[in-house]
Amino acid sequence: MRSLLNKRLKFGPIVVTLLLSLAGCGSESDRVLEETFEHLYTVEPTANITVQNGDGAIFVYGSNTNEMRVRAIKRAYRRSRLTQITIDVSTKPGSVSITTKFPPRPKWGLFDRSGTVDYTVVVPATANISGLDLNAGEILVDGLRGATTHARLGEGRVFARNCFTNLNLGIRRGNLILSYDWWEESTFTAEVNLAQGNAWAYLPVGGAFHLLAKAVHGEIFNDFENRAVAKPSTARGTKVDALVNGGGEATIKFRLREGNIKIVEARP
Repeated sequence: MRSLLNKRLKFGPIVVTLLLSLAGCGSESDRVLEETFEHLYTVEPTANITVQNGDGAIFVYGSNTNEMRVRAIKRAYRRSRLTQITIDVSTKPGSVSITTKFPPRPKWGLFDRSGTVDYTVVVPATANISGLDLNAGEILVDGLRGATTHARLGEGRVFARNCFTNLNLGIRRGNLILSYDWWEESTFTAEVNLAQGNAWAYLPVGGAFHLLAKAVHGEIFNDFENRAVAKPSTARGTKVDALVNGGGEATIKFRLREGNIKIVEARP
């Protein structure tokens, strides 16, 4: 018993010191530092635009303008890391590229100090979004009408709203919502490839499109079954191949490896 008591007395101060040091680290980590970058660029209506980011967000909005407004908010827990996050905007005739560089992630420690960047980018609605690349976080594209829009996300969420353009959206793991508040008779393809997660499509009741959806390991819930002419299918997994309201010139295409798809009739 005496030996056990001696051990407790011996290690007690060490435990107290460790707890105090952890408490100190926690209080320091609660302070988030921010820095804002904002700039306006004159661009062609059909300019090719790319945004590359690590962790954070990329929000892209289409507007009736020949300008591109970039607003970025950098966040980190340490001033040294905040200054190490750099934003490089390269402009050339017909193209703009935005590249984000992060400091190396720490190999040791309880918290990640690499930081995040949240982008809000307003572009001409007819611009071509050649590539939005994000490791983790959120991507949103809204009101785009250019020839193409490509977006790739590692983990997180993707929102695509009222984009009458050739959409190509890829996600490794996360969720996606594709929505249209109205429908236009135009030729475009909205394609989604998701490895693991769930996808929702909110489409107008009167929309005419070719619906292609496949969930390799999952289910498909389709509100348009009564408005669609189904095509025969022999493929493995749950699959929908149908012409909704005659088919029209648009194609809505989903492919999920693991997860569910829900196609919803959106009413005004």
